[in-house]
Amino acid sequence: MSVMKRVRDISVATFNDKLERSEDPVKLIDRYLMEQNEQIQQSDKLHQQCVQHATQLKLQYLQAEQLRNKREEQAVIALKAGEDDLARLALQEKLLHDEKYSQYKQLYDQSMQSIHELSKQLDELRTDYQEVYNKRQYYVARMQSVQLQQRMNERLGFVGQQSGTRMFQRLEDRITGLELESQSLSEVRRKGQEILLEAGNGVKHLLDAELTKLKHKLESEGVAGR
Repeated sequence: MSVMKRVRDISVATFNDKLERSEDPVKLIDRYLMEQNEQIQQSDKLHQQCVQHATQLKLQYLQAEQLRNKREEQAVIALKAGEDDLARLALQEKLLHDEKYSQYKQLYDQSMQSIHELSKQLDELRTDYQEVYNKRQYYVARMQSVQLQQRMNERLGFVGQQSGTRMFQRLEDRITGLELESQSLSEVRRKGQEILLEAGNGVKHLLDAELTKLKHKLESEGVAGR
């Protein structure tokens, strides 16, 4: 495991821990995405520079290889012509180009290895960025759901308080109360009339009894009634 990968794993773990404890996860994710995007841009720029550098190194070692082969061919031609001194000079230049070839080829191989590692890191950064971005979309959707649910709860509470059924129930209770009150007054009036009627009948009975009693008295006294 490379040092960069270990650092990335630690960063991701730290981010996930902060995310779980954050009161505003979207804000935290946006800050993390901004930092990741900056790293991606910087790494991509470095990658392009490394590729350009590797291209130059490749041109150098290919040119050195071409001149090395050419000088070797010239040395062969000189030897065939019996020109040992010319062959020696050609071989001398051939060795110089051979050394240049080895140096630039080594630099090129090292550069390509670095480019390979950097490309891998770029892929990991982009993958991580996409994963975090998807997580951001998920948290945004969750927060929107919560906010909509809160608004629904507020609206349902308002509708519940202003419910037509409750309004009619209160009206029904009020009318029923008025009806009971009116019925009570009617009963009171009816009872009053009955009491008065009963009182009148009682007085009549008393008067009749007194009248009968008086008649008996008159008869006992010899006074004839008319």
